[in-house]
Amino acid sequence: MTTDIVPDSEHKGLVGRLPPIPRGLALLARFDRPIGWWLLFWPGAWAIALAGGLPARWPLLLWFLLGSIAMRGAGCVYNDIVDRDLDAQVARTRARPIPSGLVSLKLAWAWLGALSLVGLVVLVQLSLPAALVALASLALVAAYPFMKRITWWPQAWLGLVFTWAALVGWVEVRGRADWSLALLYGGAIAWVIGYDTIYAMQDREDDALVGVRSSARRLGTHIRMGVGGFYAVAIACWAGAVWLVHPDPLALAALLPIAAHLGWQVATLRDDRALALFRSNRFAGLLMFLACVVVGTRL
Repeated sequence: MTTDIVPDSEHKGLVGRLPPIPRGLALLARFDRPIGWWLLFWPGAWAIALAGGLPARWPLLLWFLLGSIAMRGAGCVYNDIVDRDLDAQVARTRARPIPSGLVSLKLAWAWLGALSLVGLVVLVQLSLPAALVALASLALVAAYPFMKRITWWPQAWLGLVFTWAALVGWVEVRGRADWSLALLYGGAIAWVIGYDTIYAMQDREDDALVGVRSSARRLGTHIRMGVGGFYAVAIACWAGAVWLVHPDPLALAALLPIAAHLGWQVATLRDDRALALFRSNRFAGLLMFLACVVVGTRL
């Protein structure tokens, strides 16, 4: 058994001080890598803001953040349970708690149940329509770990899953879906495909050896163009959503900071910068949130 912390951990010192079992559970839920829950949280925050839910519904942001932490953790635990054999064959993931032997399969299932209960607490805070929308995501979440085995574009499926909070937030604030939401959600999916393609650049060689498919492998030498294309689609969709909410050219100007940031990612994209650029998307999410606040509150 090894107690190594995976290379891309952001809090090695803090997590490393924990006793072995709590450390393994924290690593399994990716508590050492908060980037994941920020990326899950931001689309929901965008929807709440753009739908006009702020400042009156600000407690929703806190519930969505708690739900993002718990459900991102639960999703990672489930993913690691399903992928335990593949993880053992990839250099970057073989130190994860299950393949390393730090956490048993039985304990992993129990931890999954505990995190899901936290998600249930968040779920009951929502209106019935929004809660039903949230529950509809479970089938997509359950299928995600298998997508890398059957398609070159598992990042597209991740986009459907990781941006689902936008649907929940919008329905919670407005009580129904509309074309603004469709464009916001579509842009968020394109954003996820872009940033997760950057993340997948780290594993291209190992993925090729074990037969795991990814958009990074599929795009090959055209990866910069591909990521740029997905980011361009994201900005176009978000511009459409903003225009439907507030048809004013000045409202579109609120998207300039996020557009510039995504352009910077594409311009500086290299293999040795993949992890840093991927993590910079938490700031991209903040920029988009600020744009949605500006438009949603008609400032």
